[in-house]
Amino acid sequence: MGAVPVLTVAASVLGATEASAATANVNPSAPRQTIRGFGAMSHAIWAGDLTAAQRDTAFGTGEGRLGFSLLRIPVNENQSDWGRDLATAQRAVALGATVFASPWNPPAGMTETFTRGGQTNAKRLKYSAYGAYAQHLNDFTTYMRNNGVNLYAISVQNEPDYASTWTWWTATEIVNFLKANAGAISTRVIAPESFQYVKSMSDPILNDPAALANVDIIGAHLYGTPYANFPYPLFQQKGAGKELWMTEVYYPNSTDSADAWPGALDVAEHMHHAMVDAEFQAYVWWYLRRSYGPMREDGQISKRGAMMAHFARFVRPGYVRIDATANPASNVFVSAYRSGNTVVIVAVNKNTSSVTQQFTLAGTAASGGVSNWLTDASRNVAPQSALTMTNGSITVTLPARSVTTFVTSLGGTPTSPSASITPSVPVSPSPSQPPSGGSAPRVTYTMSTWNNGFTAAISITNTGTSAINGWTLGFTLPAGQSITSGWNATFSPASGQVSARNVSYNGTLAPGASVDIGFQATHTGNTAEPTAFTLNGIPCTVA
Repeated sequence: MGAVPVLTVAASVLGATEASAATANVNPSAPRQTIRGFGAMSHAIWAGDLTAAQRDTAFGTGEGRLGFSLLRIPVNENQSDWGRDLATAQRAVALGATVFASPWNPPAGMTETFTRGGQTNAKRLKYSAYGAYAQHLNDFTTYMRNNGVNLYAISVQNEPDYASTWTWWTATEIVNFLKANAGAISTRVIAPESFQYVKSMSDPILNDPAALANVDIIGAHLYGTPYANFPYPLFQQKGAGKELWMTEVYYPNSTDSADAWPGALDVAEHMHHAMVDAEFQAYVWWYLRRSYGPMREDGQISKRGAMMAHFARFVRPGYVRIDATANPASNVFVSAYRSGNTVVIVAVNKNTSSVTQQFTLAGTAASGGVSNWLTDASRNVAPQSALTMTNGSITVTLPARSVTTFVTSLGGTPTSPSASITPSVPVSPSPSQPPSGGSAPRVTYTMSTWNNGFTAAISITNTGTSAINGWTLGFTLPAGQSITSGWNATFSPASGQVSARNVSYNGTLAPGASVDIGFQATHTGNTAEPTAFTLNGIPCTVA
């Protein structure tokens, strides 16, 4: 183990007798948590490394891919093993994913044995080695950075309260380490990663201002955690500026095949509650490739993996969950997310009959396509025929025992799923014409920074009266900033005067349409934003 329109959803459940369901509202103007991503653990020593093809399946976002945007790797206690997971981490980064790491044990010389209950050989970090251990974590961070992987965060300890075969920590010891030593670590710090979201492990961090100042992410695991324990009021009260991640789970068990159906629907419901009830910003499975995991041992996506892909492929890092009626009908679960004008809705129907559901964008007469993907007994995240929204309204059918992801736009123009990209992704069509209609394109640029890095979310809007067929966004990165990975565009070069070109699925921008792109980058202290942008050579308005 380890004030925009309100989207109204009306649903009715079809059974022996048709029943009316309560109206559900999806409100794009009511943001909740910012999503950092969905992913899984790769641990080469314990489970073998992924193959090149499996890495692309895991972190690619096209059809038949999982679309994972997070990779968790181990901090092996021996430096000689640090390269074991490097190739997978490097490919994950190249495909736009974020990498973070968790240790199970410090180097052997830093630990001592003690008696804990009936365990006479329990292991803990020597108090005198706290400084050396912080340096160990920092050295791993530096090693990964020097090899092209900028860790988003590193954990103090994997499951410190479930450590019969690894290193125990008490809540007090974690608080002491955070206060005295974690400030020396050159990336974000995660704690406590309790195996069961035991709040007595994390409450002391939140209640100690000095410890809280040196932690960036409250991490939790959800093994056996009931849904009633998912909410965390103390974090909502005291965790301002911090993140809340679910960094490890398998659910509901590790015994059933990941292709068991309809059992795999339990994973989709679990993810729904993790996003809606717990308001986690990340959801990370245990072993990425396993008989009970998102990828089977043969490298194919499992039914459980399809459940995760319904979120991971379409709800990309930087998207924000927005308020929605979570349970509009019995056994129907709805969550919604937004990035710019793009709205993603994930609807889980665990009923044995279909559900008819009407989506209405109140206050707008927007019309256009709605992209949608379906998983049921015979299909895995299968693209369906585009639906049509007319005057802000659409009625859909959720098949029995299914998950459907809908992607639409507040402006009425459908958008393709976000994707991590590499320079090898084909670009089509090529930029061949400037925006027309007499209006400058509009760009918004939003940064999220930390001590030596940042992410940038860019929204490009065609304010003209005719379509743009192929686009290149030009801008200059301030000194000291360098792009390490990007999504939804090809960025070149990594620094200085940068061009971001469309990829195959988002080259056409209809009048009034927007496209969301972004990148992750490093900086050397300068976190200024670019001051000007051009689209196909035309100066943009910066909003």
